[in-house]
Amino acid sequence: MTEGTTSAVEVEDAASADESLISRLEQEGDIAADYLEGLLDIADLDGDIDMDVEGDRALVSIVGEGNDRALQRLVGQDGEVLEALQELTRLAVHRETGERSRLMLDIAGFRARKRSELATLGAEAAEQAKSTGAEVKLQPMTPFERKVVHDAVAAAGLRSESEGEEPQRFVVVLPV
Repeated sequence: MTEGTTSAVEVEDAASADESLISRLEQEGDIAADYLEGLLDIADLDGDIDMDVEGDRALVSIVGEGNDRALQRLVGQDGEVLEALQELTRLAVHRETGERSRLMLDIAGFRARKRSELATLGAEAAEQAKSTGAEVKLQPMTPFERKVVHDAVAAAGLRSESEGEEPQRFVVVLPV
């Protein structure tokens, strides 16, 4: 076989690895869903659990039927309770699988809305850095928030870095 060609075995191995990853992430989602259903029962809250796989992580969402106001208690101020529940859910998955989970939890669409806002912020900061030629320093953010901003900046064709120490770590958008 010549350099640059791919054998059928290599393609089959890659497909098998992808299926194995998806299967593992679906298992994480199932474990998380069971854990969260128990939590909802204890808290006497109504909500449906949706599961998905995006890239290399399981996504689990608790969605309400109509009025999400009751679920807002599980989000907390600025998502603080949501962050804690995500960590507890990851620990529940770790306890069952023995492996570290990168599972992402969303409740009542909070993270989806936040992701959209942060992507806009990242694109605007990138545009500002391009037009002024100066670094743009953003406010401190959680790791999730910084990741979304870094992705938006990269999509705009610029680089960004995180600086500072938790919980005051922030994104700096670098000009061209």
